[in-house]
Amino acid sequence: MNHIVTVQDAVTAFADFMEPTDAELDAIEREMPVILADVDLLDAHIVTLDRTPTELDDRRIRRARRRALAARVALVNRAVGQTGGAA
Repeated sequence: MNHIVTVQDAVTAFADFMEPTDAELDAIEREMPVILADVDLLDAHIVTLDRTPTELDDRRIRRARRRALAARVALVNRAVGQTGGAA
């Protein structure tokens, strides 16, 4: 009979070393408006999955899409401004 052995210790043994660095946390913080805008866009799409979208749903999706695009543009412009390049 073969025994099944867990590898939990091997997988989690280095968990302390796998924590995000300060630079990674800063990057997540900078990208948070984009992440939240994408979540709003997904929410708008999810609402319409089980029904025909109404005019109100269409407007909500368009608004969410514009906010997501604006958040991405703002992120790119901030990144370009910090590096000194032109977009």
